[in-house]
Amino acid sequence: SRGEASKTDIRVTRRGRVYGVGQSEASMLNADQNALDELFEYEPTEARVLAYIMVHYHHTFETNLNFLVQYNVHKGIKVFGEKGKEAAMKEMKQLHDRTVFEPITREQLTKVEKTRAMESHMFLAEKRDGSIKGRTVANGSTQREYTDRDTTASPTASTDSILITAVIEAKQGRDVMTADVPNAFVQCDMEHEDGKRVVMKIRGVLVDMLVELSPEIYKPFVLLDMNGRKLLYVLVLKGLYGMLIASMLYYKKFKKDSEGIGFELNPYDPCVANRIVKGKQQTITWHVDDIKSSHIDPKVNDDYHKYLQETYGEEGIGTVKVTRGKRHDYLAIILDYSIPGKVKIDMIKYVQGMISDFPYDVKEYDCPWTEKLFKVDDGAAKLEIKRKKIFHTFVMKGMFLCKRARQDIHPAVSFLSTRTGKPDTGDWQKLLRLLGFLKKTQNDVPTLVASDDERIDIHIDAAFAVHPDYKSHTGMTLTLGEGVIASASSKQKINTRSSTEAELVGLDDYVSSALWYSLFIGKQGFPLEPFIHRDNTSSLKLEVNGRASAGKRTRHFNIKYFYITDLIQRKLVKAVYCPTKLMVADYMSKPLTGTLFKFMRSWIMNLPTYQILRNIVLKKEDEMEKCSAGQYRSVLTGKTN
Repeated sequence: SRGEASKTDIRVTRRGRVYGVGQSEASMLNADQNALDELFEYEPTEARVLAYIMVHYHHTFETNLNFLVQYNVHKGIKVFGEKGKEAAMKEMKQLHDRTVFEPITREQLTKVEKTRAMESHMFLAEKRDGSIKGRTVANGSTQREYTDRDTTASPTASTDSILITAVIEAKQGRDVMTADVPNAFVQCDMEHEDGKRVVMKIRGVLVDMLVELSPEIYKPFVLLDMNGRKLLYVLVLKGLYGMLIASMLYYKKFKKDSEGIGFELNPYDPCVANRIVKGKQQTITWHVDDIKSSHIDPKVNDDYHKYLQETYGEEGIGTVKVTRGKRHDYLAIILDYSIPGKVKIDMIKYVQGMISDFPYDVKEYDCPWTEKLFKVDDGAAKLEIKRKKIFHTFVMKGMFLCKRARQDIHPAVSFLSTRTGKPDTGDWQKLLRLLGFLKKTQNDVPTLVASDDERIDIHIDAAFAVHPDYKSHTGMTLTLGEGVIASASSKQKINTRSSTEAELVGLDDYVSSALWYSLFIGKQGFPLEPFIHRDNTSSLKLEVNGRASAGKRTRHFNIKYFYITDLIQRKLVKAVYCPTKLMVADYMSKPLTGTLFKFMRSWIMNLPTYQILRNIVLKKEDEMEKCSAGQYRSVLTGKTN
């Protein structure tokens, strides 16, 4: 998976407590020891399985802010009572009705199968509507020792692909539909290599439920384990949440089904596909079981919904849930197409959740940083373990946010993410300031628009030797017209000896990304010319002319940094000069403040104040006269967005 939330983001203590991206760790860290013990009553293996499942399926329980509190089935039935038992029984009935597994005697298993048998777990959670949801998962960690990672890693649509297709949908005025496939994994038949079977152990109350559902099938196979608990061995016939292979099985099935009805994959993102219906393009993107479909004719989406229901839904077991209209909650983002030709990327609730979950008071700030953002005080005290955990959690929450709706905080998140290992009090103050800025601007939403120019504008800039180790920092932004769709802000990996060399290194860092955007959009049927904007004339000459512009001071540059020259000569990209005041990537390469910060931010977010601030920065007196003094005063003092 290419999502930001990876298994390295998850930590499980020896007592089985889970900390991971998206969790409401703040409330956990603020709670006392007894409250924590009451909240998580999992065995360590259960906790690890739950962590992975929650990170990968944080939409399952209809929340896009934090993971809900989940309990194992025993604790869940105590907490939720009869509603919990009914939810657990409903979940087991779905697995039984879909023939996800079949019982087998212990004597029929080989020694290897007994050793590799997975444990089953069920977790219960209360949804926002008050209903209880059960989810059965398998502890697939036992498969790791003998399963090739290349055969289990399932692709998912990239965030950039989702936003780019959303901008195209808004530009063309398409009808958009989002859909959620029920019980996606359990619809996939297991693939058994070399006759190897997948075995799972079901214990305790879950065995009782299966026997109650179908005593003639399960009762003859019930055993007792060493602790006197009921035990049932089953052969797994369908994919289950938690199994390493499950997501890949579903991806293969959905891909095959989609190609069977005429969709062709975009070769630059295996989770984006297109087909022509009624002479117009239909586009689908999918992230596991969450699907987005668009076409100019709403009836095409009607037919696609019917197809999804017939293929993946089943009465009494699960129906495909769809959302129609102008606002779609898709992968923790609200895609708002309410304004013709524009799409707003709304994560206001996510920002509000971050602020409310933070266990300390947050003061509001007009700017997310000071000019000392990249400076490190070696003498500053290290954070104690409590604040260190909070620091890591909220930096990762910021990472999730800045890759989607709030790219205006990207430089701060980029720097703070390098400090999560040993954060100090200075880093803590920088986090507080970032959260304070989010608190003040929590209602700001970027608006993305594709222009009629048929071009991609990519700004790449580097700030020379701005880090304590004198390494430089690269910034990149991409837009199709108004508002930045994608951005990058990163410390360079090598030291450079001049600003020109730093610019070349920065370009080399991101020119491949620029090329990907161009190729991806081209395969979507929109061949746009990529313009790479540069504000350093020396580096621009080297990039365009290669060695022909190299003198004694630049001969040491590695030849790989002239890769851009080859791309230009092949007319795959075009490098053009950009005045420094209009180099929006400057925002991503160093901590700007003052009017320039406000101008660049309004450009990135496509805020209403953009044109006024542009006139101020460029000192366009004729345009400034059209605005009242009050308008300028309100913009410069930060009293408006």
